[in-house]
Amino acid sequence: MRREPLDVVVLGLSITSSWGNGHATTYRGLVRELAARGHRVLFLERDQPWYAENRDLPAPPYGRTELYTSLEELKDRFGPAVRRADFVIVGSYVPQGVEAGQWVTDTATGVTAFYDIDTPVTLAKLSRGDHEYITPDLIPRYHAYLSFTGGPTLKSLERRYGSPMARPLYCSFDPGLYRPEALAPKWDLGYMGTYSDDRQPALERLLVEPARRWSAGRFAVAGPQYPKEIRWPKNVKRFEHLEPKKHSRFYNQQRFTLNITRADMVAAGFSPSVRLFEAAACATPIISDEWPGLGTFFRIGEEILTARTPGQVLQYLQGIPEAERRALGQRARARVLHEHTAAHRAEELEGYALSLLERHVAA
Repeated sequence: MRREPLDVVVLGLSITSSWGNGHATTYRGLVRELAARGHRVLFLERDQPWYAENRDLPAPPYGRTELYTSLEELKDRFGPAVRRADFVIVGSYVPQGVEAGQWVTDTATGVTAFYDIDTPVTLAKLSRGDHEYITPDLIPRYHAYLSFTGGPTLKSLERRYGSPMARPLYCSFDPGLYRPEALAPKWDLGYMGTYSDDRQPALERLLVEPARRWSAGRFAVAGPQYPKEIRWPKNVKRFEHLEPKKHSRFYNQQRFTLNITRADMVAAGFSPSVRLFEAAACATPIISDEWPGLGTFFRIGEEILTARTPGQVLQYLQGIPEAERRALGQRARARVLHEHTAAHRAEELEGYALSLLERHVAA
């Protein structure tokens, strides 16, 4: 199997702005670590006004990042790069993703992959006939389908949709950015996430209601797009969007942090959020909703806690001794350092690429 550097082209939603999306931090880690492994990476991002106004990393210091304004410009400027690349990746939610994917799979002479950071959402959209960024006919044209979701979904992608190779490529974290800090906790329980209709009932049940019942407790919710009409209890501190460089400090200021999973991802299972790994890396104990596959990423009860009711949450917050709380966080940190860093994901991605190229040459 070849070992020389690869030319990799990635068409992703965004790498320059983490505003309102979880894609940027994933791509930053992957591109940085692929470059550290010696590969040449070109990241192509559609220049969108809402990201242009909120760029927290306008010029990534690893790989090469280029912006384009239209599909026509993408083809004109970067056709040669796509054509000669060893490996071309198109991500979920890329604007005009279907057209871009058709062009990539027609143009590339190397191997191609669709990288789905939103797999359960994508499959739900396909079942409704919503082909925003991929179609059933396009899936088999990619040499691989790389998915944030593992488990049974991967077999479905191969058997139902005809993907030649569906593999997990989960989210990850940067150990240089997420680590424990010697900070006094400000909040008993915090939550970070963009507003979504399907997560809000769980947030109400597992954070807002505990805050109402425990007036002496301190709570925090960080994230954009929450409706103004939501009435938060007085002991819930609200933050708008926190840029990634502030995430670690936010986790380190919580005694416990809450994880809530979108409905489509609960249904699919095996869909860890990047917030899980980031919080664990800070050794902040996690209270999570329950979903299939959670136990494959953390040992439930030893590395992570689960809750269904406000009472369970309050039992954790009020009843777990400090030494046990800290030990829980440290066990979770050890787990993610061993399995879920961006370096682990880059190594996995490299392995997939080399395997695909070996098959491609043999064919």
